[in-house]
Amino acid sequence: MNLHTLRPAKGATHHQKRIARGEGSGHGGTATAGNKGAQSRAGYKSKRGHEGGQTPIQRRLPKRGFKNLNRIEFVVLNLSDLAHYATKFATDTIDFDTLRANRLITKTDRIKVLANGELTTKINVKAHSFSAKAKEAIEAKGGVAEIIK
Repeated sequence: MNLHTLRPAKGATHHQKRIARGEGSGHGGTATAGNKGAQSRAGYKSKRGHEGGQTPIQRRLPKRGFKNLNRIEFVVLNLSDLAHYATKFATDTIDFDTLRANRLITKTDRIKVLANGELTTKINVKAHSFSAKAKEAIEAKGGVAEIIK
């Protein structure tokens, strides 16, 4: 085998269709672009979502639901999560900075504490919102539930 005898594997390459090279090529005349109309002319570019005159999908489908512009999204932390993080990070205070430093939340997140699970130790918690039962559970163990503004 020499460099001048190397060839691609059989079937790996295809002959390129030579368009607009005269009638003898089989692709002359309209050069596979059809007769007349915007798509047969140079510079044609269709608009995004255009379906050739058919009613576009965004108009065929019905509008559904409601998006509340004033909705506040919370990252939910349960009491069981707080107990886990307190032992994992060896701290008795769970606040925004602790969670942020450990990459559990982003800087724009808001935290809400819910009462799912149990606390085993006293934990001081600072969050944007608490459920009533979560606040009771934290304070029952001697901890403090402080709301961040």
